Amino acid sequence: MKNVNKKNTEGFTLIELMIVVAIIAIIAAIAIPNLLNARMAGNETSAISSLRTLSTVCEQSRNRDLQGAYPVDFAELGAENYIDDTFASAVTSGDLKSGYFFTYSASGSTWNCVAAPGTLDTDGGFYFRVSENGVIERSLDTDTWVAIQ
Repeated sequence: MKNVNKKNTEGFTLIELMIVVAIIAIIAAIAIPNLLNARMAGNETSAISSLRTLSTVCEQSRNRDLQGAYPVDFAELGAENYIDDTFASAVTSGDLKSGYFFTYSASGSTWNCVAAPGTLDTDGGFYFRVSENGVIERSLDTDTWVAIQ
């Protein structure tokens, strides 16, 4: 004869499920800031690499120019296939290349480019700049620049 009063004890209790959710939340609270910092560091490295590329292609463009002038803007560099479309269009905070946009200005025998994070302390923690001398500098606020290379 079967026991009809036997309770079904399969499954998890509410307390066990709450403990698992709490453990997952603690792990996420520890991991997410580290992932965001890694993303910022990657964006900063990409911005530095883009500025190094820009320094090289500006010199190449000037050497090929009959008047020996630097390119006037990113559109000129893009049209000459020195930089890709993503880099050429990253000139406003709405169009970012790896979290940064670039402000380029040229005048005769000089040029300057500043890489600014789309959102400071989210996309990147520093501003970077390079000019015709090829030295890449960084700043927290665009007032005090320190060479990094």
